[in-house]
Amino acid sequence: MNKHYLSLLGTLLLVACASTTSRSSSTLGYLAGEGVPSAAVDELVDIYNIPDAVPKDEPLHPFANLPYTMFGKSYTPMLSAVGYKERGIASWYGTGFEGNITSSGEVCELYTMTAAHNLLPIPSYVRVTHLGNGKSVVVKINDRGPFRDDRLINLSYVAAKKLDMIELGTAEVEVESVMPDSRPLLNRYPQNW
Repeated sequence: MNKHYLSLLGTLLLVACASTTSRSSSTLGYLAGEGVPSAAVDELVDIYNIPDAVPKDEPLHPFANLPYTMFGKSYTPMLSAVGYKERGIASWYGTGFEGNITSSGEVCELYTMTAAHNLLPIPSYVRVTHLGNGKSVVVKINDRGPFRDDRLINLSYVAAKKLDMIELGTAEVEVESVMPDSRPLLNRYPQNW
C-alpha cells in the first residue's frame, strides 16, 4: 500500500469517528456514541473483500481468560471452544469503540473480523451465521462483552456489515467454534502462568 493511500484512509477514519451517528438505546439497544463509518470509508476500504479471520493455533491469553466481574455479574471464561455451538442475538460495535484496547490487548478496529464474547476463550475463532439470511463469517474472539443478558456476541462493524445486519442493529445468529486445521484448541497457558 502506498503512503498516500494510507494517509487518505487515516484521514477518512478520523472524520468518520468524529461524525458518528448515534443510535437510540431505546430502539436498537446500543450504547450512545456508537455509529457507522462514512460511506466514503466503506467504499475506500472495500469491505466485501476483507477476508474472514483465519483460525490459528494460539496460546490462550494469560489474563483475558481469568474469572471476572462486570456490572455486578461474575463470569468464568471457558478454557476450550471445542464443540461450542449456541444461538442468540448478535449486536455490533461502531465508531464509538474504534481505537479502544480490547481484552486481548489488541486495538479495536472496525475493519477487522473480530468479536466480543463473555465466555469464549481469548483467542478463539467462531463462525457466525445470520439465521435470517444464511450469510456467515468467521471472526476472532479478542474481547469481552456484550454485557447484556439478551446478547450473545458483539461483532465488529465489518463482520456485521458482511452479515447484512447494520440497519436493524441486531440479528438472530448461530455461533459455532472453528478450530485451526480442524484440530481442537488446546488449553495452553504460558509456562510461567
